[in-house]
Amino acid sequence: MLFASPITLLLWVLAILHFIKRRPDTYWLFIIIIGGPIGALVYLLVEALPDLRLNHSFQWVQRRKRLKELETAVLDNPSVGNYEELGEIYSEQKNYARARECFDKAITPRTDMPSPFYGRAQSELQLGDYPAAVADLERVLAYDPKYDYSRAAGLLAHAYAQLGNQEKAARLFQQVIEGSTLSETQYNYAAFLKQQGKTQEAREMVRRILNKRATLPGYLKRRERPWFRRAEALLKQLPAS
Repeated sequence: MLFASPITLLLWVLAILHFIKRRPDTYWLFIIIIGGPIGALVYLLVEALPDLRLNHSFQWVQRRKRLKELETAVLDNPSVGNYEELGEIYSEQKNYARARECFDKAITPRTDMPSPFYGRAQSELQLGDYPAAVADLERVLAYDPKYDYSRAAGLLAHAYAQLGNQEKAARLFQQVIEGSTLSETQYNYAAFLKQQGKTQEAREMVRRILNKRATLPGYLKRRERPWFRRAEALLKQLPAS
């Protein structure tokens, strides 16, 4: 790459940066390095471009514009709907403290729907405020025990575990895991089993996550990659049976 053209270097750098961030199959690294600009271009077309579509990266301008519109709108019209939408956008941007503030304002004594409580709970989990997350998630489940395809229940079980309420966590995890295929719930349950010293059961749950790689279509496999990486890391921490 010492005497490569600027375009070649750009393709190579973009491909390497994407590979480091997303960590797809290892053989792609050899294609990028050995294949030169053609290999890098092929990688970007096959791996990076679908990721852009999956992550709605082409919508970032619209989302940023909508964020500014809502920040202005709540000054004149501080409605619960505006604050809830604003909280969702901040949450997408991983600004969880600001998201929580917005969900706080979207919730009033007359709120009779689970969505703002659920949005706030997710921010609270990211901020490590598990007692507050438990309170909000319990309220969500009071509306609908299977809210968000049982993800809410899985998050509540995880929050119980983080607070050391092992009995509640175990009971709720066992209920949810029977009908849930969410990798997030399965991973959190595997981590909980590891903490309980149930190594074999934890390994089986991790394998359930990793086995999806053989059957999922490409776009779902890309979406699940972060959980595959976490599952692989957790598997390495489990003693061999």
